[in-house]
Amino acid sequence: MNIIRTLADISSKPTITERDNLTITRRVVRRMCQTREEIRAERRELRRQARKLRQFEPFTKLAADLMEEQSRNHRAAELENLRRVLLGYGRLIVLDREGIADALGFDALADLLNINRVDRERARREGWRTLSDLVAVHDLENSSERRRDGYGKGSSLYEAAFLAMAEFIRTTPTHLLPDPFAPSAPLGQKLPPVLRVV
Repeated sequence: MNIIRTLADISSKPTITERDNLTITRRVVRRMCQTREEIRAERRELRRQARKLRQFEPFTKLAADLMEEQSRNHRAAELENLRRVLLGYGRLIVLDREGIADALGFDALADLLNINRVDRERARREGWRTLSDLVAVHDLENSSERRRDGYGKGSSLYEAAFLAMAEFIRTTPTHLLPDPFAPSAPLGQKLPPVLRVV
């Protein structure tokens, strides 16, 4: 977590550029996602050990119950803190109130997000210019490094943006939620006309 503090100190300097800000955001979010995954792996290991103990019930029931309880509580405060900070970064990506995408321009933004040439040209054709378009909707961050294997784990910025969108959907009253299938909404553009909700 020292690297995160160091990066946060750098990002609070008044001379920081939008390029530096996005680079630092990517590094911080990547490190936080790694830490979150480490905690989840430790919890899975505790649950696996509890399942092994369950094979010998009723003699090991108490120990298995305690281990499952331990897996639920393992580094819970740290996990919650990570969730809150990732949620903030996700909102920054989805809303881009600081105007990072506009300040950088498409080419610089695509370079910083490490978007490959094919995806870059497609984004240009489709008019995807915002952080929300490139990261939250189409998950193009680091597309030049990773191969698509269908639905899987997204990039770090995508995970933060997904967390922010899920929180928005969870906390907003149903009647105030926008229609995701409206023609101007991201999902409305992707579906064939037959499948669009009218």
